[in-house]
This record gives sequence, C-alpha cells and structure tokens, in this order.
Amino acid sequence: MSEIDIYAALKTYFGFTKFKGLQEPVIKSLLSGDDTFVVMPTGGGKSLCYQLPALINEGTAIVVSPLIALMKNQVDALRALSSEEGIAHVLNSSLNKTEVKKVKSDIEAGITKLLYVAPESLTKEEYVEFLQNQTISFLAIDEAHCISEWGHDFRPEYRNLKSIIQRIGDNIPIIGLTATATPKVQEDILKNLGIQDANTFKASFNRPNLYYEIRPKTKNVDGDVTRFVKQHEGKSGIIYCLSRKRVEQLAQILQVNGVKAVPYHAGLDAKTRVRHQDMFLMEDVDVVVATIAFGMGIDKPDVRFVVHNDIPKSIESYYQETGRAGRDGGEGHCLAYYSYKDIEKLEKFMSGKPVAEQEIGHALLQEVVAFAETSMSRRKFILHYFGEEFDNETGDGGAMDDNMRYPKKKHEAKEDAVRLITVVDRTNEQYKSKEIVNVLIGKANAMIKSHRTDTQDFFGIGHMHEAAYWMALLRQLLVARYLKKDIETYGVVKLTEEGKNYLISPVSFLMTEDHSFKEANDDIVIVSEMSGAVADDKLFKLLKAERKKVADTLKLPPFVIFQDPSLEDMALKYPTSLEELANVHGVAEGKAKKYGKSFVKLIQKYVDENDILRPDDFVVKTTGSNSAIKLYVIQNVDRKLPLTDIASAKGLEISDLIKEMEAIVYSGTKLDISYWIDDLLDEEQQEEIHEYFLEAENDNIEIAMEEFDGDYDIEELRLYRIKFISEVAN
Repeated sequence: MSEIDIYAALKTYFGFTKFKGLQEPVIKSLLSGDDTFVVMPTGGGKSLCYQLPALINEGTAIVVSPLIALMKNQVDALRALSSEEGIAHVLNSSLNKTEVKKVKSDIEAGITKLLYVAPESLTKEEYVEFLQNQTISFLAIDEAHCISEWGHDFRPEYRNLKSIIQRIGDNIPIIGLTATATPKVQEDILKNLGIQDANTFKASFNRPNLYYEIRPKTKNVDGDVTRFVKQHEGKSGIIYCLSRKRVEQLAQILQVNGVKAVPYHAGLDAKTRVRHQDMFLMEDVDVVVATIAFGMGIDKPDVRFVVHNDIPKSIESYYQETGRAGRDGGEGHCLAYYSYKDIEKLEKFMSGKPVAEQEIGHALLQEVVAFAETSMSRRKFILHYFGEEFDNETGDGGAMDDNMRYPKKKHEAKEDAVRLITVVDRTNEQYKSKEIVNVLIGKANAMIKSHRTDTQDFFGIGHMHEAAYWMALLRQLLVARYLKKDIETYGVVKLTEEGKNYLISPVSFLMTEDHSFKEANDDIVIVSEMSGAVADDKLFKLLKAERKKVADTLKLPPFVIFQDPSLEDMALKYPTSLEELANVHGVAEGKAKKYGKSFVKLIQKYVDENDILRPDDFVVKTTGSNSAIKLYVIQNVDRKLPLTDIASAKGLEISDLIKEMEAIVYSGTKLDISYWIDDLLDEEQQEEIHEYFLEAENDNIEIAMEEFDGDYDIEELRLYRIKFISEVAN
C-alpha cells in the first residue's frame, strides 16, 4: 500500500492528517505482513497502530486484550467512526448465544474488521474452529507485558497465546504492543510469542508535560489531598488507593468538601462501577477515587492530575497509572504520597506467595523505594529504568519534577564512587544492591559469609556512611552508567566499560544529597503545549457544553464525538459549515456529517451575535501577536500586496513570512499568492513543479531540491508549495 493511501485512510477513518511518533513505520511493518513489536507509552497512540491496518486489510484482525472495559471502550470508539455497527466486535464471556451468532455472521460477511477477545476466549474449542476457517489479517496482542512474570500485570493465561495462535493459522503476522516494558520484560515478550525476529519499535518513555512530585505521607494526608484537588477545581483527576476501605473513606471526605467525586473498586456491583466510570467519562463528576482496577480502559484525554494515596508496587504500575494524565499533551500533575510503612505493608501482602514470585516482587518494590527517596531528576530515573537516556539540560520536561524544581545540594563524591565501584569489582560482580551496601558498611549476612567476603580487606571500607547514603550513591552511579543491572540474573550489579575506566582514572562525581521531603510549594503552574491554542475561550466552553449534550444523547463519552484539540481548533477557525468543519484538526468528513450539525449551528449563532470577522472563511484569535500576524498576512495577501512589503511591515525576513503562510495553508485556509508566483516563475516552470508535487510521495522540500538538482532555489519551491496546498488541498 502506498504512503498516500495510508494517509488517505488515516484522514478518512480518523480525521487526522499526520501520524504521531512511530505510528507510520509500525503500520507499514504490519501491512507488509511482518511480525512487529511495539513499546509505546500510554498516550502515544498505540491502538491506532493496529486499528488502521485492520481497517485497510482484507479479513478480520484479532485483538487480544485483558480487560472487558478496555474492549468495550475501543469498540464504541470504532463504531462511532463507521456506519457499520459490526465493524468491531467483542467476543468474550459477557455475550449470550444470540450475540455470539451475530458476531460470527458479521465476520463471515466480511463486515467485521476488528475482533476483540480475552485470552481465555481463545482457548474455547468452538471459537478456535470457527476462526480457523476465516480470513484473519493479523493478530494483535495488547498489553503484551502480561506475558512476562517480570511484567507488572502478569497473567498466566497469556503464556499459552503462542500455541493458540499456531492453531488458528500458521502464517498470521503478530503485533505485540505494550506501554511499559523494561529491557527484561521486552526480551520475555519476544521469546514467549516466538517473534524474536520481529521489527521492533520503541518510542520514548518521556512525557514532557507530566510533572512528577512525591510528598511525605503525614497524618494530615486527607487535608493535603483535599487541598490539592481544590486547587485543580473543575479539572478531571484520578486518585489511587490500595484498599477499598480507603477508597470509600477518601471519596466521602472529598464529597463533604464540595468535590464532585465517586468511588470505584471491585467491591461495588458491576452496575455501580459502570455508572461511576461513565459519570467520569461524561464529565458529570470531576474525580474518581479508585483501586488500581480503574483506568486500563479509560481513554480520557484530559485527565489533569493523578494522585497516589499509596505508593504502587512497581515503577511500571506507577508509570502506567500516571500515564493516564495529560494524554492530549496538556497539563498533567502526578502526585504520590510516600512512607516506608506502605512498603512494609506491600511486603507483608507478598509473604504468602511462592518464593520466586516474592523475589520478583521485592526487587520491583526496591526500585519504587529508590524512586521515592531519590533526590535526582525523577524523569531521568524513570527513563533509565526503561532503558532510555535523558539529558536534563536539553531534554523536554527537564524541570518537570519536584527534585529538579527545588534542587538539593550536591557534594563531591569521587572517593566514595571509587570505593563503591571497587567493591562491585572485587566481589566478582555477583551481588545485588543490598549485598554491595552491606559489604561497604561491614554488615555480614549468610550470603556474604558463604563467599567469605567478610574476610577481605575491603569489607567495611564505607563504614563512615550509613546504608541509605551508599544506596543513593549506587543508584546515581547506575544512572550515570558506571554500573548496570544484569538482565539475565535480574538485579545483579555489574561494571560497564565506563565503570572499569573510572577505576583506572577517576574523575569528579557530584552526588545529590538525599531527599528530606520538604513540602514543595503549591503554586506550581504547568504550561502545556495545548494552552494558548484556544483562541476564543468563551466559544470553547460553549462547544464543550454542546459536546456534553450530544454525548449524553448518544450515550457516548464526549471525546468520542470530538477531542479537545478539535474543539480548540474550532474556537480558532469558527467553521460555520460542514465543509469547513471537515478541515478542523482530527475531524474527517464522515465525522463532520455524523456529529457536526449542531456544532456549526452553534458557531454560526456565536459569530453573528458577537460580530466576528471571518476573513477568507478563517478567523484567528484577535489577541496575541502570532494570531495578529496571521490575520495581517491573510488580509494583505487578499489585497495582493507584494510579499516583501508584508514581511518588512511586520519586521520579518521573507523566510519567516513563508513560514507564517505555510502555517496558514496547512491548517486549511486558502491563500492565493498566484500574483507573486506569476512574477517569479513562468508557466512551464509552474507546471513542472505542480506535476512534481502532484506525484510526489510527500511534500518534503529537501527531497524536491534534490529532484530538481538546483533548477530552483528553496524559496521558490516553498512558495509554490503554498500555492499548491492552497489550491489542491484546501
């Protein structure tokens, strides 16, 4: 399938004009019939990676997913995109015989493009036999980390997927997708699915718009949580608690304090759970207080805060749960309360489990302790955990955590770094963190005695500091890549090449002093990349209310109708017809026809009542310099003023003016610059460039420059591209 086709399909089905992150290469890999493995954090657009190929390909794609709520959510969203109710189906224990019959007949008729199943359903003989005789386009395994014992949500039934897949068909391409996987878990997934040769795509785990903060858990945690929620009044948030009792208690405290909050946990009957979840999605309540059971199926883009009343069992859980904040790129405040007592409680919970499971659980918990107590960049810590490097200076979101915003003192720790690395080296790289620290402080346990390490001359060389100090230094040396944790024997600390070199010629090592949990200021303002995009706040609020009304009538979550960025774009462009609405970000023609009538009617009324000027069917906000420039450009191009005059009047270089004009035409507005182009290029030249853009796979100027081999300069091509986009695309 050609590039233009997948872009056309993206626009037709989802209303987007460009892919996000790694979506495009992943989709191409799957469409080529290759096994594919995707590690893409929450909010990266994972589901589109299999939904679009499924809609394009012949046959039905099977999507294995662990949660019924998650399936229902996605099926609803897909049905909203299509006139065919049967385009997506669920096949699980919640269906009766008539419903199962309907699913089967839709698959046989070629209507169903996506079939969502729980792994248990695939073990049913009748389903396997049925699927063996159908055209299966590919098999997608969502939440693939469930396959690994080291994954934070291990499900034994996921272990059998490989043999089930082989029974359904031999050469069915497989795509495994996960939002959280350490290098160890990634290795497990590929091995267990038998797709070691899969094309692997790893997106960055960095979510620059999320602000991470850990506060000490004091006696007054109720008051602190309530204050925090009140500071975010009117915004959507999730609060996670470990026990059902705590969920009920905190939900009540918030309600008494005038917060629209509901509880959610497994002890509530299914009807109440669904009702509370829908109230949150439909924006009838602002806050859900929940056990971790809540959220896996929640595709709500505008959750503005996630609070952990109790610290989670692993960094993966923490990452996935905090990842439900700010999916639209807007503000997301992630606050967790920490006390070591909670860790001890979690360790107690594990005591009845098999030894191997306990070991894994303890190792994962120690990482959480490290994260909570560390005084280094929390973002850097998380990314290192997932095998990714991060530079505070140049990385996006560098100051977006409490440790970076309120930095701790640093001190020279070169000699201590040498002591610690020496111990790792001289104990033959066979100990985990805890043992290394014990050797440093001179504390002998059974393992240390069995290796006779307590008789060595380096035993106790770090007695001048406490264990917590050495643990903090060890973490910082791991992140600085002087040490590494072994994947095979998880947790054993080894030297890297840099670590070996450090012992030969040590250099300065600045260690950050550990956390004292001083209360961080409450006046944290997070500026999101989305904020400022709303040109007309009053209209935006009216559109949100309209979306809520339409959503309630259709019994759908508001974001299925239009997402926030689409509403923001409407408040920028004032579309008053369905044609204009189809040019709004994330709105395709089908969606405009399906849901748009009342929106354009509302905008038309608003435009009339407020005497809004809509030059050339496009209005930009009238405040702020950027939009004023755009308006100025549109009006003066309309008057056919020389581009050089327009540029100098605003103190712009011609290349900056071209950039402004590109932004205008790419957001769907016509800009007729023929009067300028005709003086610049003759008819034949224009025809030649026009033909090129008509047939080119993309509009990349560098590629065009290479193609024309110096016949035109960069400005000529950029200007003609503006004319082309304006005439052909708009």
